[in-house]
Amino acid sequence: TMGNWLVNHWFSAAVLAAWLGINIFLFTYYFLFFDQDERYFYTRAILGSALAWARASAKCLNFNSMLILLPVCRNLLSFLRGTCSCCRRTLRKQLDHNLTFHKLVAYTLALLTAVHTIAHLFNLERYNQSQQAADGSLPAVLSEMHLQGSKWLNPIHSNQTTVEYVAFTTIPGLTGVIITLALILMVTSSTEFIRRNYFELFWYTHHLFLVYFAGLVIHGIAGLVRGQTEQSMAEVHPYHCAEYLTRRDQNCSHSCCADPEFGSIPAESWKWVLAPIILYVFERILRVWRAQQKVVVTKAVMHPARVLELQMQKKGFCMEVGQYIFVNCPAISPLEWHPFTLTSAPEEDFFSIHIRAAGDWTERLIDTFQLETPRIEVDGPFGTASEDVFQYEVAMLVGAGIGVTPFASVLKSIWYKFQQADQALKTKKIYFYWLCRDTGAFAWFNDLLASLEQRMAESGKADFLTYRLFLTGWDTSIANNVALHFDTATDTVTGLRHKTIFGRPMWNMEFAAVATAHPRSVVGVFLCGPEGLAKSLQKCCHQHSSMDPRKVKFYFNKENF
Repeated sequence: TMGNWLVNHWFSAAVLAAWLGINIFLFTYYFLFFDQDERYFYTRAILGSALAWARASAKCLNFNSMLILLPVCRNLLSFLRGTCSCCRRTLRKQLDHNLTFHKLVAYTLALLTAVHTIAHLFNLERYNQSQQAADGSLPAVLSEMHLQGSKWLNPIHSNQTTVEYVAFTTIPGLTGVIITLALILMVTSSTEFIRRNYFELFWYTHHLFLVYFAGLVIHGIAGLVRGQTEQSMAEVHPYHCAEYLTRRDQNCSHSCCADPEFGSIPAESWKWVLAPIILYVFERILRVWRAQQKVVVTKAVMHPARVLELQMQKKGFCMEVGQYIFVNCPAISPLEWHPFTLTSAPEEDFFSIHIRAAGDWTERLIDTFQLETPRIEVDGPFGTASEDVFQYEVAMLVGAGIGVTPFASVLKSIWYKFQQADQALKTKKIYFYWLCRDTGAFAWFNDLLASLEQRMAESGKADFLTYRLFLTGWDTSIANNVALHFDTATDTVTGLRHKTIFGRPMWNMEFAAVATAHPRSVVGVFLCGPEGLAKSLQKCCHQHSSMDPRKVKFYFNKENF
């Protein structure tokens, strides 16, 4: 399975290896540079190895800050996806891992920030100790030099200065504190739980990235950490003159009498982040322009369990199965954009989304639509099409909870292709499994399944789709009701012909049944659901695939919506 992963994800693996390699190279190169370079001989005399730790982590921070915006430039990714449309789909699918990479870079930034901050706390403490030392040691002598001019080495010029004073009154100190706070807030508010339940909190807090980048660009301007100037190096090289600094007399006459002079390291964060910031500005301008294009809401349907279906039309809108859009409702919030998976098929003359009440914004949108039809803005569609489904003779589709949404588009599209005898469609049979906690959530999807069931029966293709609904969270009242109506033609929970099954699927039995029914087929298994379920299905695919190339084979695909 590791071999399979590398074949399917070679592009991701190559990007990860390159990213990791560059980080390791930058850290090692600059650590050794600041730990050994002669210009920082005197700086190291005061700070020790903490200098190298601070500078090496700073370089890696710049590199990762340069990358953090690129994965969230959605239009840039769509452009790349379009330009490599002739490439293999596996390559295009890798672009859907953009948010995983964004998170990886963010966690790396948090780690490097911790290293950088701790190193600088050591540096400040050592600057302070050297300033207060009166023992004639090299750090003490260096700390007393050029206190009046601009050639100083130790930024702490008085015995009264504390670490807190430097942190809150100097540009590097204050911007460092602000950047770190912004980063902590962004990372903590972007957990899965907060994104799912308090999207607004995540959305607004994430815009602290503006503060982060502004602080980053200003951070190094003051140049508190210094090295010896080129001119001073030529006159009094530390390798010859350092030993004389602590034992010079008043009437000194040799070539090492002059004090070494120091200058700041030029600020360079802006060089790293300028290009991505410009790209991101263009991205935002493009989003604003696209959002201005008129969207007509042709139909708004209120389903049970507070699920709102919106059917819309927009000039030039062209979708594929498995894609998503961002939606904004200026009447509720002009700034908030929320992502929704498209539930319509490309063959339909509208595009649709289903919005369930999950948070303040969705609640307010549903309430607004019950009173009037507000103006809606749409950006997208984004994401790679899930066209792999059409490439298998037999497809097993597994949707868990809200993960069922993309399959609405897939099922409808397969049915349209099947009806139109589309040559590109190889599918002859679909097995659909839906795992859900409560019956309320079945309602809107239920209607879709019922209409598909009816249409298939009318055209004599009732056996094209076999679906099984698994209710994983249920109580005794539902069970009693089912027991009473066990012999009815339709299901008591859903009203469909296929009965709802209580509890979780026995995957081994399901796979064995499919393998028996299609002994010579290649079966595509598609999941939109949690990671735990992915592992179970992957294991079953492996176990139930025949070693004989002429017999049944199961291929697992985890959809990334």
